[in-house]
Amino acid sequence: MEYRFSGHSGLQLPLVSLGLWHNFGSEDPFDVARDMLLHAWDRGVTHFDIANNYGPAPGTAEMTFGKVLREDLAAHRDEMIISSKAGYWMWDGPYGDGGSRKYLISSCDQSLRRTGLEYFDIFYSHRYDPNTPIEETMQALVDIVRAGKALYAGISNYPADKQQECYNYLREAHVPCVIGQYKANIAYKETLEQNLPVAQANGSGFICFSPLAQGLLTNRYLNGIPTGSRASKNVFLRPEQVTPEAIANAQRLGAIAAERGQSLAQMAIAWLLAKNVTSVIVGASSVAQLEDNINAIHNITFSEEELRAIESIKWA
Repeated sequence: MEYRFSGHSGLQLPLVSLGLWHNFGSEDPFDVARDMLLHAWDRGVTHFDIANNYGPAPGTAEMTFGKVLREDLAAHRDEMIISSKAGYWMWDGPYGDGGSRKYLISSCDQSLRRTGLEYFDIFYSHRYDPNTPIEETMQALVDIVRAGKALYAGISNYPADKQQECYNYLREAHVPCVIGQYKANIAYKETLEQNLPVAQANGSGFICFSPLAQGLLTNRYLNGIPTGSRASKNVFLRPEQVTPEAIANAQRLGAIAAERGQSLAQMAIAWLLAKNVTSVIVGASSVAQLEDNINAIHNITFSEEELRAIESIKWA
């Protein structure tokens, strides 16, 4: 595994990080989740990305990770980067959602208890909350770091102008934003165009989630919507998103990937890494799928012709 520095910090992250958004909750087989976590570790994936409400049920992905860490990987804690987040709904009432100081600090404490950790390496504000002053949200991150509950502060899903306000506040507080996390993939380039330049100008890292567009940028949908897929279940990828145009685009990309000796998923991950982002967060439902994604690192160089062909494909 190759590692990249996160912006101008001394923190290094693997090219591929493992996200626990899906398939690691209480409704998923624990043994499969454990096997994926251990396989990722064996392949040099040192960064594991969680959030307070990952599951389902909310909070249980953190519990799954904590159990595997405690039973299998405890001796390696100092070799890992473990991140969590708060910002989206976690519990009922006025204090279980958003960007308030109350929510972020309470949620961080809960997440530490669920994982059994003494600290997170990175703790994120998971989203911009227009109902809370940015100063309040950022000061909560500063205080979480200063209290030793996290080593670094991060932000996720902030508009570019608000992203800059976060960088300014955290820099002045001497707790600079080490990384920003954003959705990005071949079919969704907006954050690469709007948020990545802001991160680079401020010396912050940039990590991408949803690199495969919830499965659309894999071989799974090349012939329509298969039974049992996310789109067939209307889970995160809606059937109406798998249009004939989207399928045709994926088929064109699949042909380019085949010429490169890669699966479509591998090429989609490699394309993001070629954009000089810090890391790409992958999800997986099996060790085989995870292995296929990790193998993207073996070819992250593109010819100008390949890049033009990929960029020429238009997405709605």
